[in-house]
Amino acid sequence: MVKIGIRSIFAKPLAHFVSKRLYHQAQQKKAIESQHNLLYRLVRRAAHTQFGQDHQFDQIKQYRDYKKRVPIRDYEGLKPYVERIMKGERNILWPGRPLYFAKTSGTTSGTKYIPITRQSIGTHIQAARNALLTYIQSTGDATFLDGQLIFLSGSPTLTKTSGILTGRLSGISNHHVPAYLRSNQLPSYETNCIEDWEVKVEKIVEETIQADLRLISGIPPWMQLYFDLLISQVEKPITEIFPNLKLIIHGGVNFKPYEQKMLASLGKTVDMIELYPASEGFIAYQDGLQTDGLLLNLQAGIFYEFIPADAFFEANPPRLSLSEVELDTNYALIINSNAGLWGYSIGDTIKFIDKNPYRLVVTGRIKHFISAFGEHVISEEVESAITTIAHQSQISLKEFTVAPMVNPSSGLPYHEWFIELDDPSVDLTAFSQKLDALMCTKNSYYADLIKGKILQPLKIRLMPVGAFKTYMQSIGKFGGQNKVPHLSNDRKMADFLTAYQGNKSK
Repeated sequence: MVKIGIRSIFAKPLAHFVSKRLYHQAQQKKAIESQHNLLYRLVRRAAHTQFGQDHQFDQIKQYRDYKKRVPIRDYEGLKPYVERIMKGERNILWPGRPLYFAKTSGTTSGTKYIPITRQSIGTHIQAARNALLTYIQSTGDATFLDGQLIFLSGSPTLTKTSGILTGRLSGISNHHVPAYLRSNQLPSYETNCIEDWEVKVEKIVEETIQADLRLISGIPPWMQLYFDLLISQVEKPITEIFPNLKLIIHGGVNFKPYEQKMLASLGKTVDMIELYPASEGFIAYQDGLQTDGLLLNLQAGIFYEFIPADAFFEANPPRLSLSEVELDTNYALIINSNAGLWGYSIGDTIKFIDKNPYRLVVTGRIKHFISAFGEHVISEEVESAITTIAHQSQISLKEFTVAPMVNPSSGLPYHEWFIELDDPSVDLTAFSQKLDALMCTKNSYYADLIKGKILQPLKIRLMPVGAFKTYMQSIGKFGGQNKVPHLSNDRKMADFLTAYQGNKSK
């Protein structure tokens, strides 16, 4: 019997109050109205900044005025303004100077420094709190608050960039964990500051193996690494090591490819909720165990825009507000925020599955696709396909990626799948045939290329254990918030994995 403590007693009425207010604000009509009011507030607040003057914020009266004056930008487009802030200038993107820079790795821009202001950091913390409170409201269970909690995150050690505190978002957020949770938070601050991820995880296992863990939070592949190390030491499933474990919180990547292995590691069902935080803002969160998709965070200080993903690379793609979106359409997500991000493409694609309230699913990255032959295969398709076939074949998938093989030594081009499994004794011929057939049903362009003998069916390269870990280490992105890309339109990663396999087989 789990003992009920003071934290869980007080959390329930708060959860009821906050949830009621959130759902009232999330009604479709109110959501649209609040979004347009927010845009005007943001524009007025930033009218006297350098960016506001450069883009005539004082002349903006309606959303169409805003679209005419503020183009869509990625980090490279915003970088000249960020560099001025880094040199010590004030009132550039937002009044004053940012409170933090969230340091993150970009695929084309190298290291990115995303501003977080005094106004925006509060919305990150509030969204995480609201996700927990809506879970409590939907289940009636807050007892996880009375035990110990672990957040598998980046180091909270911060440096300074022209006087602005700088670090990973998860490390920054660690400094804002509420006092009532900090007393039962693990791991220790000293362990959390360890930069080497393998050393850090070993120390985390040492500190937590005897703990009364009730909540575990992290990115799925790195959470699984923690689970694997625990199980190797105790030889018990996670729910026997932590019998009072109530809740798993995950985010950062699509959970489906990791679900089967994680459920096996847990040993029995544990409640799970998904978050969608980004350095640029806390976009959405799952607001109940029985709900599909993630509730769009309308308290994020973000005016959202959406570009149909298939039109994103056009010269003048359509820009839509929340009132104009349709269900089951892939959109590139654009944000305008109280962190001073304007017309900013964060690189993610989403689609709405409900509009009252607005709920979404993350479908991939706008730059993560394969279209070497016009097929435009996206993350959602490959992740769904391999998850389905692995489940049907009762195969435990560890990691994977897909790349085009444009110039094979013989025969037609094909898509090459690099897969790491727990059990390599799998019938790859049957597996690849099923996978290719499912990909043809998910992407008609791909199916046409196969039928037209432009492409041959996909091929699978079974990778030795540790291949993806070695790749991530080689590019300095092992652990923490870093994610293995599940597909790419070039062969940089594929060539590394091919060479790695060759070296292992010698």
